[in-house]
Amino acid sequence: MARVSFRIVHLSDPHIGPMPRPRGRELIGKRVTGYLNWKSGRRHAHDMGALAQIVADLKAHHPNHVAMTGDISNIGLPAEFQLARSWLETLGPAEDVSFVPGNHDAYVRGSMPDLARAFAPWTTGDGAEGGQFPYLRVRGHVALIGLSSGAPTPFFIASGRLGREQLAAAETLLRQAADADLVRVIMLHHPPRSVASSIARGLTDARDFEALMRRVGAELILHGHNHKLSVTRLEGPAGPIPVVGAPSASAIRGAPRHRAGYNLFEISGSRSDYKIEAQARGLLPGAATIGDLGPIPL
Repeated sequence: MARVSFRIVHLSDPHIGPMPRPRGRELIGKRVTGYLNWKSGRRHAHDMGALAQIVADLKAHHPNHVAMTGDISNIGLPAEFQLARSWLETLGPAEDVSFVPGNHDAYVRGSMPDLARAFAPWTTGDGAEGGQFPYLRVRGHVALIGLSSGAPTPFFIASGRLGREQLAAAETLLRQAADADLVRVIMLHHPPRSVASSIARGLTDARDFEALMRRVGAELILHGHNHKLSVTRLEGPAGPIPVVGAPSASAIRGAPRHRAGYNLFEISGSRSDYKIEAQARGLLPGAATIGDLGPIPL
């Protein structure tokens, strides 16, 4: 009997624009520098036309599920979240699209309640309420586990944090999924390796996450944040775990691995006997069209 394949599209960091005009009282603290940064450069680096091409291309591949790993907004404005909600709805039904927030979504403490409410349909685990992390979604033979590394930080800091409570809950979900022989896919925004980013941009409790992976493992880890296609590995109880980063889905500048793109995964079999294949798609070198960028070595 042929093994059933489950297709996951992974995209990240779309930085949806144009940014709605902030109210005066919203431009307080860190949002001031973020807004100036967007006005002076970021808005020119992220192109919504390129993002529309990415979405059209990924939908043409008829994925079973879409994983969006954060930075859907720029400075965490409530009006940005409403714009981003509308965009998420274009990817498919909420039960087929999973979201985890990034540092630009959890930009300031005041962003957090609006963030949780706006994206609850895309962060609702099986039998749970939306906006609670970690969450678990079982789709066929795949367990999708969403973690939130987005946390408010001081000026000029873009780091993330999971926290002991979330890590402990994630361990429970990972063990349950392993017992059910499910292929476990973890989604978070920040690269979960202690050497992956600088202190100001990395996951501050990456060593705790690494220890979790050594104890219980996973079959695939997806992240964003660095705006580039990357493949690294973490040590797991049964061998290396592939950790795959996606580029920004809307970037039109930089090297090929940094330009607008997404990753496409084919997962077949159960945890006890599985296979994962990956392909990169995005803006072709020297062109403004989307195409095949080659296999991703896992």
